[in-house]
Amino acid sequence: MRVVFVALERALASSITIPLEMLHAARTISRVNGGPNANLELLVAGIEPGISSMAGELMIAPATAIESIDQSDLIFVPGLWGSPVKTLRTSGTLLEWLVKLHGEGSILCSLVTGSYFLAEAGLLDGRDATTHWYYFDDFESRYPRVRLERKRFITLDNNLYCTGSVNAARDVTLHLVEEIFGTVIASDIAKHFTHEIKRSYESMLLGYQQRETHHDELIIKIQEWIQGNYQHAVQIDELASRFKISVRSLNRRFKAATRTTPVQYLRETRIDHSRQLLKQSNLTIAEIAFTVGYTDTSHFGSLFRQDTGVTPSEYRSLVRSKLFKVKD
Repeated sequence: MRVVFVALERALASSITIPLEMLHAARTISRVNGGPNANLELLVAGIEPGISSMAGELMIAPATAIESIDQSDLIFVPGLWGSPVKTLRTSGTLLEWLVKLHGEGSILCSLVTGSYFLAEAGLLDGRDATTHWYYFDDFESRYPRVRLERKRFITLDNNLYCTGSVNAARDVTLHLVEEIFGTVIASDIAKHFTHEIKRSYESMLLGYQQRETHHDELIIKIQEWIQGNYQHAVQIDELASRFKISVRSLNRRFKAATRTTPVQYLRETRIDHSRQLLKQSNLTIAEIAFTVGYTDTSHFGSLFRQDTGVTPSEYRSLVRSKLFKVKD
């Protein structure tokens, strides 16, 4: 398995070094503990051979050029300091390479203004994306076919990640660490690289069903409560009472903020947790159903198939046949 970090002239070094260092640390822990993907290859590649000059005059010496790489499971495209437009004009080789590898199954992760390269390549047409807030208007004007999400710091659509800040780069990398190495190692990495004990809300959104980041603090609290109590019986009237809001207002505000209802959000949270258990545990289907809040195994199986297109048993076989699988 291989992860490539593209080194561009005037790139923000942090948009390369943060994911590189986090994945390097995760790989080290995995090697020591005999974990998965311990032989993960981390490769820095330039557009051309030679040293790349980053923003702040930091120099990075890529191991190779992108044209020599014909396969990669995951590719990080960095953000630039200042407008990326000048660099875009001379990036035909990079754009063609990104299109080719994404078409062959590579996951692309653009950091801050790195989304310009995905958009310029046409990969984001008709898809959700975000970028640095300073360039929202310019990005939307240049790429009207892209669904720009101004309220989200991270988007994921068709194995294409976009982030709107360097902090979001940390969050998305933590999510990818969990996908590659599992929750235990991801927890260790979170403790080493962030001061928060708890994963950020944005990172949790990627771990579960992705929803639009919003600014309704009450609904965020309700979402967090559901994420912490999904395994118990949850009645909407009791939930409304707990947060001192009417059922009608709860449903209205919840849907306005998340584009779904509290009942549907609870179901999706349970199903997403069941996916993790199917992937990482040896619990039976009945035990998993009970663990995530369903007493009727048949009902759980029916809901799971509606949401994923496969049965729980089929899903378990699929994800265990491929250790690295990103949920979209």
